[in-house]
Amino acid sequence: MSSQVHPTAVVDPKAQIGEDVSIGPFCVIGPDVTLGARTKLMSHVVIDGVTTLGEDNVVYPFATLGGPPQHTAHKGEPTQLVIGDRNLIREHATMNTGTVGGGGVTRVGSDGLYMIESHVGHDCVVGDSVILTKQATLGGHCEVGDFVIVGGLAAVHQRTRVGRHAMIGGLAAVVKDVIPYGSVWGNHAHLEGLNLLGLKRRGFSRETINAMRAAYRMLFANEGTFNERLEDTVETYASCPEVMEIVDFIRTDASRPICLPDREV
Repeated sequence: MSSQVHPTAVVDPKAQIGEDVSIGPFCVIGPDVTLGARTKLMSHVVIDGVTTLGEDNVVYPFATLGGPPQHTAHKGEPTQLVIGDRNLIREHATMNTGTVGGGGVTRVGSDGLYMIESHVGHDCVVGDSVILTKQATLGGHCEVGDFVIVGGLAAVHQRTRVGRHAMIGGLAAVVKDVIPYGSVWGNHAHLEGLNLLGLKRRGFSRETINAMRAAYRMLFANEGTFNERLEDTVETYASCPEVMEIVDFIRTDASRPICLPDREV
């Protein structure tokens, strides 16, 4: 089936439009944009820059994708925004292209939900099945793993990492790295525990969850130094891949420290 373009839409003839794409009223599509098959733009959507959307995405009114990075060092270089498949991008959401200094590409995975007025900053790397709720914001250079949920009005500071399956509570200001499977909230955000509800919803076994809870208590207890507790956790739970994912995340060199609990575990 051929694509459908509303007569009020402005689509540059150089844009690459896939099969069965629907472009609604008053949309504006730039010359370096690629739209994958069956992607649907509802109305008043602006897509500019060197921007690629995969297949089966749905973009709601007034979303702006591929705008230039909000960075004073950007001088108009042709950096990119690459978005995967089957994302739902709601009203007024924004996603910017990358910067030359940050690698030049902002990457957003597949199967995500980006609610009204959410924002993905320049040079972010966002995984699959991520949910940014109302007005959630990712600063530049953030790395967000698969299945992360960022609560309404929460802000993740630039160059911060958020591990897979983590949950960020509403209104949180996240200025430190969040471990995989962690749950944080507060201003400034602190580690509240594991994202147990998310783990149960995604089918993690009771045995795995119990092991992760025990490892969490060992890792963030008050006895000994943190490095000693980290080594004890490795020795005790080496056979649990999920615990080792948390350990590897902590051991990775990063720009920011790890978000910790604000009280005894």
